[in-house]
Amino acid sequence: MRPARDVLARTQEADGSWKGDYSGPLFLGPVYVAGLYVMGRTPDAPVRDGMVAHMRAHQNADGGWGLDVESPSLVFTSVLNYVAQRLLGVGADDPDLLRARAWFLPRGGPLGSASWGKFVLALLGLYEYEGLAPVPPELWLLPRALPFHPSRLWCHCRMVYLPMGWLCGRRARATETPLLAELRRELYPQPYADVDWKAARGRVAGTDAYSPHGLGLRAVHRVLGLYERFHSKRLRARALDEALALIRGEDEATHFVCIGPINKVLDMVVWHVARPEGPEVRAHLERLPDYLQHTREGITFNGYNSSQLWDTAFAVQALVASGESVWARDTLARAGRFLEAQQVLEDSPDAARHHRHPSRGGWPFSTRAHGWPISDCTAEALKACLLLEPLGLNRVPRERLGQAVAFILSLQNRDGGWATYERQRGPHWLERFNPSDVFAGIMVDPSYVECTSACIQALAAWREASPAAPVARAIARGADFLRRQQRPDGSWEGSWGVCFSYGTWFGVTGLLAAGAGAADPALRKAATFLKAHQRADGSWSETIQGCRERRWVEGRTGHAVTTSWAVMSLVAAGDANSDATRRGVAWLRARQDAEGQWPREPLAGVFSRTCAIHYDAYLRIFPLWALSLAERQAGVFTAREGSVTPGSPSCPG
Repeated sequence: MRPARDVLARTQEADGSWKGDYSGPLFLGPVYVAGLYVMGRTPDAPVRDGMVAHMRAHQNADGGWGLDVESPSLVFTSVLNYVAQRLLGVGADDPDLLRARAWFLPRGGPLGSASWGKFVLALLGLYEYEGLAPVPPELWLLPRALPFHPSRLWCHCRMVYLPMGWLCGRRARATETPLLAELRRELYPQPYADVDWKAARGRVAGTDAYSPHGLGLRAVHRVLGLYERFHSKRLRARALDEALALIRGEDEATHFVCIGPINKVLDMVVWHVARPEGPEVRAHLERLPDYLQHTREGITFNGYNSSQLWDTAFAVQALVASGESVWARDTLARAGRFLEAQQVLEDSPDAARHHRHPSRGGWPFSTRAHGWPISDCTAEALKACLLLEPLGLNRVPRERLGQAVAFILSLQNRDGGWATYERQRGPHWLERFNPSDVFAGIMVDPSYVECTSACIQALAAWREASPAAPVARAIARGADFLRRQQRPDGSWEGSWGVCFSYGTWFGVTGLLAAGAGAADPALRKAATFLKAHQRADGSWSETIQGCRERRWVEGRTGHAVTTSWAVMSLVAAGDANSDATRRGVAWLRARQDAEGQWPREPLAGVFSRTCAIHYDAYLRIFPLWALSLAERQAGVFTAREGSVTPGSPSCPG
């Protein structure tokens, strides 16, 4: 374990965090390039060359590009990556671009793209707004009590469709250039002037149709299309003003970082159209590099401005579990200072006006500047702070820890579980109206196994530190939710990691924190499930396809991260001395190289069920954590003088 600890400590940033690669999706970079082009800008030469290199490195053998670096080709991402390279200076006669056209033209080119791709092309003048499903900004003027008011959507969803609606309402379009005229000739299987845009509205290639349009969504699109033809200019002006005010609120509350990369770029384009070269545009441009990620294949756009807080909270828990406090004290001290600096200390300005949940006391996924705290990020940070407390390394005052607890409690849903950023606002049936084509579960922010488990664990740890804390009922309700979510085969489905190994780790540790014993039937079923999926060599392996199909899909080889989750689950379930755990530990040890690292492997993260995303730090954190817990619980770990007292059963890890 010492080499693994060395690697983890060596990769700590100067500010005390772990800042890993959070890339993977292949549509984010092209959106960044398109947004700059609409503004009459291009990336600097090093960024331009790095982005082209990254796109080339991830072109599939068939000529297309996937939704992420591991997925099969989609028209959506293939067309956008083609266009982005052309905007970055690659010629139409480039052999790789010719292969791309040979793949997407038979599938209709942009006409077969998922809806977000069509919208980005419309901004560039490479697609007509008449061919888009309408996104009228007037929706924001509806009574807030309506179950389909945009404020009831999951915050990531509404923050994308907010600037999208404003830009659609203005029919924003890039200034015509010779290159755009060339692209209109290259992208379509027929002359651009002959395209039936009305028919193109609902057309989606089979590769892109993960969430098919039902009768209800098609009916809504017809109604909105009729409204778009006859809308009131006065009402449109009011709606545009309202949308712009909400965009301003988002930008200022997040210091122009924005909740995610898509709305970051779209908000920037909105201000370019509304106030060219204004202070808002300059502020957006200053924060744009926050999303750029340098990888070994080139430069791409991250799925968030970083995963720093999330990775740091896990790293602290892994290091404390390893028991080497003397050796790791400086590392943990720096991490403690980072955790203290990233807690959100105030609510966002005029929160109710901008449809925001109170923020004070929470921690975000990345940095405090981001301004959107999340339930499980707050929980993992709180757990980390409480583990640092007996070492004298926690820097967050008790009052602020209490505010974190209050924030967690404020987010519990009626069903007993926890969602991500807010309580669930919209009814489940809103998911039937998902217009994205390629994503699932984007309309509503429901309770998740991972968020619920993390919050239960944090509240249980807080109760141990403050026995009078009134958290028992919240913990019990959360445990009931976890029990209801367990599948008949003993597993839990993960929503933010791949997939059942991840969800089951959270399900097991959540119930354990809530007071379940090793003999609990739910834990025994979970252990049986994991043992049934162990490979002959002692490892476990899952792929992103399992998230898409909602069943266990075996990988070609064992994965260190998946194996770590399985080992940690078995240890937590009381099976530290089982043959399955010993074999998993042996595989992890054998897989580790002489420098203490584990080799690169498939992506372990996922969002919206379909898109894989990279958590670079996971390979440095979870194997160390799993080995530490397994050795400690199996009685192999011998405490050294001055070592950390391991975490309590109510706070596994």
